[in-house]
Amino acid sequence: MRILIVEDDTEAAQYLIKAFREAGHVADTVGDGLEGYDRAGDESYDVLIVDRMLPKMDGLSMIGGLRAQNIKTPVIILSALGQVDDRVKGLRAGGDDYLPKPYAFSELLARVEVLARRKQPGSSEDTVYRVGGLELDRLAHKLTRNGKEIVLQPREFRLLEYLMKHHGQVVTRTMLLENVWDYHFDPQTNVIDVHISRLRAKIDKGFDPPLLQTVRGTGYTIRDSAR
Repeated sequence: MRILIVEDDTEAAQYLIKAFREAGHVADTVGDGLEGYDRAGDESYDVLIVDRMLPKMDGLSMIGGLRAQNIKTPVIILSALGQVDDRVKGLRAGGDDYLPKPYAFSELLARVEVLARRKQPGSSEDTVYRVGGLELDRLAHKLTRNGKEIVLQPREFRLLEYLMKHHGQVVTRTMLLENVWDYHFDPQTNVIDVHISRLRAKIDKGFDPPLLQTVRGTGYTIRDSAR
């Protein structure tokens, strides 16, 4: 998917660019509302991510201008203003979604994907995840593979739970840091690699086929490679 990020905070914009590219998407960024209006009008994007407070043209004016030109690209508004009245103004200006700051990238990514699917309804969340012979019971906090129980440490369980929830998809390091370790920055450590190594030894060693796979330069995935 192709995404345009309209954000005047350079550091925040570069973080989003990196994270979206890790997730396999194409992302561009501009630093003011006027340039965002021009780019969104001239080029084709699947989703626009627009900061509300922008130089040259504020985010709501930019969105209103696009809607006046009958440009219907879905828009997520990012704003430090989280009051109900502010959200209502954003939606009435033509926004499709509104995400208050600070936010987790994983939530933003999920909202972008929902808008790209034109908000098709999803299914309720499962309490038991299954991949191949691996079965994780979230409520009982129990893991088995081919009927054999595997004991995990709490962080390992949380890591595997997140991977299995997104089985078959590539889960980026940014997503893991935010959702498993609650970090919203890169700690510049090998904490993910260490836990992935321990987890792989527990769920794959002695079993066939291996389920936990590394996607070089991007992240990890749980997949039944026998299929």
